[in-house]
Amino acid sequence: MAGTNLSKKNKRGKANYLYSIIGVALVLFLLGILGWIVIYASKLTNALKENIEVQVIFNDATRENKALQLQKIIDKQAFTKSSEYITKEQAAEIYKTDFGEDMVQLLEYNPLYSSINIHLHSNYVNTDSLIKMKRFLEQSNIVREVNYQKNLVDTMVSNVQKISIILLIISLLLIFAVVFLIDNTIRLAMFSNRFLIKTMQMVGATRKFIAKPFIKRSVINGVISGLLAALAIFGIRSSVEGWIPELKTISNNSQLAMLCLGIVLLGVLISYISTSRSVVKYLKTQLDDLY
Repeated sequence: MAGTNLSKKNKRGKANYLYSIIGVALVLFLLGILGWIVIYASKLTNALKENIEVQVIFNDATRENKALQLQKIIDKQAFTKSSEYITKEQAAEIYKTDFGEDMVQLLEYNPLYSSINIHLHSNYVNTDSLIKMKRFLEQSNIVREVNYQKNLVDTMVSNVQKISIILLIISLLLIFAVVFLIDNTIRLAMFSNRFLIKTMQMVGATRKFIAKPFIKRSVINGVISGLLAALAIFGIRSSVEGWIPELKTISNNSQLAMLCLGIVLLGVLISYISTSRSVVKYLKTQLDDLY
């Protein structure tokens, strides 16, 4: 009879641990999905910023060698990701391709100017940096003007700030919820072991000896939960990128791997702390209060 009761307790304990692993994995998965969305949003924002073009237009009489010298100077600047020199003739061909009209044939002369088109690093695509860059480039006496889509930049910067604030608030709320839910899940799993903890204390076992097997099990469960959540996140990413292949261009495996590692470590840390607190709680609780 005693053996049967012990077997039932073991099965109940294993079931509680299984529920704990699944519950923690689901919560970590939700946090990981948010982190994954943040990574994609950041990469997409950077790609959009780096797609904005700054056009340095030269005076009509500017010689090509002078323009190329300025391009070398531009390429050495920290804000430059890439640059391209466009001659008057190339500008006319681009206009013809885009609008379907031969401007040179229509006007009998080429009214366009040679230019350098610059793509910036994303962290320089903001109002202050662009103003400083424009002033720097306009110091050259061969530069007629420097153009960029100011309204687009202002709108993009404003929207990015709003989205960043919203994501930050959601992230903080979700992290709080994750910690709370995981803590409660583990405490519920430990509830079934309260009499075992108290019995070990009553026969003279030290706190460290009592806590060691439970903490070891909690760490293992935390790792399993984190790995399950990480595998689910990689699976979701593969499915989404299969539906939307364009997302592969902004995918970052190293950042996703770091996110998954962070999720595993978070699962282990919260599991460890919650288990330690539960053991201490039941050790301090009177036997009659455990019922």
